[in-house]
Amino acid sequence: MGLPALEFSDCCLDSPHFRETLKSHEAELDKTNKFIKELIKDGKSLVSALKNLSSAKRKFADSLNEFKFQCIGDAETDDEMCIARSLQEFATVLRNLEDERIRMIENASEVLITPLEKFRKEQIGAAKEAKKKYDKETEKYCGILEKHLNLSSKKKESQLQEADSQVDLVRQHFYEVSLEYVFKVQEVQERKMFEFVEPLLAFLQGLFTFYHHGYELAKDFNDFKTQLTISIQNTRNRFEGTRSEVESLMKKMKENPLEHKTISPYTMEGYLYVQEKRHFGTSWVKHYCTYQRDSKQITMVPFDQKSGGKGGEDESVTLKSCTRRKTDSIEKRFCFDVEAVDRPGVITMQALSEEDRRLWMEAMDGREPVYNSNKDSQSEGTAQLDSIGFSIIRKCIHAVETRGINEQGLYRIVGVNSRVQKLLSILMDPKTASETETDICAEWEIKTITSALKTYLRMLPGPLMMYQFQRSFIKAAKLENQESRVSEIHSLVHRLPEKNRQMLQLLMNHLANVANNHKQNLMTVANLGVVFGPTLLRPQEETVAAIMDIKFQNIVIEILIENHEKIFNTVPDAPLTNAQLHLSRKKSSDSKPPSCSERPLTLFHTMQSTEKQEQRNSLIDSSLESVVSSNANSILNSSSSLQPNMNSSDPDLDVLKPTRPNSLTPFRKAKALYACKAEHDSELSFTAGTVFDNVHPSQEPGWLEGTLNGKTGLIPENYVEFL
Repeated sequence: MGLPALEFSDCCLDSPHFRETLKSHEAELDKTNKFIKELIKDGKSLVSALKNLSSAKRKFADSLNEFKFQCIGDAETDDEMCIARSLQEFATVLRNLEDERIRMIENASEVLITPLEKFRKEQIGAAKEAKKKYDKETEKYCGILEKHLNLSSKKKESQLQEADSQVDLVRQHFYEVSLEYVFKVQEVQERKMFEFVEPLLAFLQGLFTFYHHGYELAKDFNDFKTQLTISIQNTRNRFEGTRSEVESLMKKMKENPLEHKTISPYTMEGYLYVQEKRHFGTSWVKHYCTYQRDSKQITMVPFDQKSGGKGGEDESVTLKSCTRRKTDSIEKRFCFDVEAVDRPGVITMQALSEEDRRLWMEAMDGREPVYNSNKDSQSEGTAQLDSIGFSIIRKCIHAVETRGINEQGLYRIVGVNSRVQKLLSILMDPKTASETETDICAEWEIKTITSALKTYLRMLPGPLMMYQFQRSFIKAAKLENQESRVSEIHSLVHRLPEKNRQMLQLLMNHLANVANNHKQNLMTVANLGVVFGPTLLRPQEETVAAIMDIKFQNIVIEILIENHEKIFNTVPDAPLTNAQLHLSRKKSSDSKPPSCSERPLTLFHTMQSTEKQEQRNSLIDSSLESVVSSNANSILNSSSSLQPNMNSSDPDLDVLKPTRPNSLTPFRKAKALYACKAEHDSELSFTAGTVFDNVHPSQEPGWLEGTLNGKTGLIPENYVEFL
């Protein structure tokens, strides 16, 4: 189980659970810091002590083998699993090198020591400085708060108001420091996935270059190196996309924290001071309290934020009544009395402010008026899955497929917002929508039409694939086996309401057409998943954990596009049991040739985007533009030669299938479109752009046979194009 996500909304509550979660992240950072220091020490020994090379390399390999990555979230992508096991792979390579007694090491300091020291000093060091500042502000805030709450209510009103203002300023500053610290911890945890592993990969590559005797070992390692390079780049690309989302959420929380509170199972929760009678008098003990209106259950947990530990046992009582305490009846401010069914006497509690007391009184049905602060954040758009909605989507699809299917950056490039809104207002006009035979005029740009389609889908009352199924789709994408992922998503799609499924089928058929023309428009299945994942599977609540699941949303869309014929035109099988799923996984890994969805995503080099979209509807597209567009030329040169059938009579319903030659000329040259890792000895491993000799049909369906570097083996047919 990975580390739980740190939610910005918890910074305001500063609950015991939040503190425990923060501690686990701090412990992981300390562990990583210690490991990097040890790794750097071992690396220097490896460079300087050539006579003791054997023992030094053994220790270095053992250190790598013992360290385990902890990823954020409850599941890992294939890329993250590849990166997580990379250290163990590195350790195996180093042990094999020890057997060969290779003694030459060059440039180890530049490619290994310096990047690790830089990461430890700049990233982990910055996180430690942020922690010191956070601990200092915690102590300062708690001290001032306690001092403020001990002020006598008999002081002058001006003095009390001045004290209230001072506490508010300190509280706001503490909240901002808390948000910044959580953001930094989250960032370092994500960065280490690539900034930590990449130097190690470079160091190993240097060893292969300078050691002649390691040539055979380097050949064996080359396949995993290719897979890891792609995984690191994909992880980096996802980080660039999610980081802007997390930073945007943090800014929203700073501007208005009350509008972004996490949905809580409790009616009210927070810190209260509870009056306790002792032999020497009375004392006020700080508790973290929760209240559930349905059961009338109050739970009190004595907790000190400064020490970070509990001060006693939890206590739960059932509420009988709640009464506001008059100011002249007690020395303390913001007090109220609670009577319990299962506890004699009155429990006097002190809230943190007048507003806080009002909220507690409201939750417990006290004397103060009930005020419902919940806000309906649902979009107020009038978009619906009715005849008008289907007409709009069909018109947009028809316009794209008839005059814009080959435009580069289709669906990625955003239209001008004012033009998009104007087009939507025309399309959503009942008079215009009823004219089913009228196409969208040629005066409208393709980027305006594609933006209108995406905007209309976002204007629906809920996402097309529905809030209640969002977690199920994400879980399906996290399954280990590709066949199980497709089967589960197939079943979930057929649980959607009829109109949602019809609209989804219409859209997926269209996106398959777009992907089939990726040689011209540069929009591969993976790129379309990046664009449409957050639109069709947007979460009900905007949290850090939800942002981290964007990568799995994209995988769901990829599977829907690649398997749209099966998913929408066939009835799903009965759900498999766990034993059947395990057997299916075993059979799949033994016999199934790799499919398009199982290959790694296309390798891109990220490019920083300098544009900012003014409207919120284009935020997702602009934040992901750098990931999709950065390596456009390489996609154009290495994309598939499959061409769509553009003569379909109904472009909204027809599915474009890649054309496959009826016969193959023997012994031709072919070039790889994608990277592939061999799963059996009879198969070839290769990277995108590799050229094969003597390519000819194989007896295995879906496979070709070819020669690479003197070795003959099997090649997936849909991974190459003939020269």
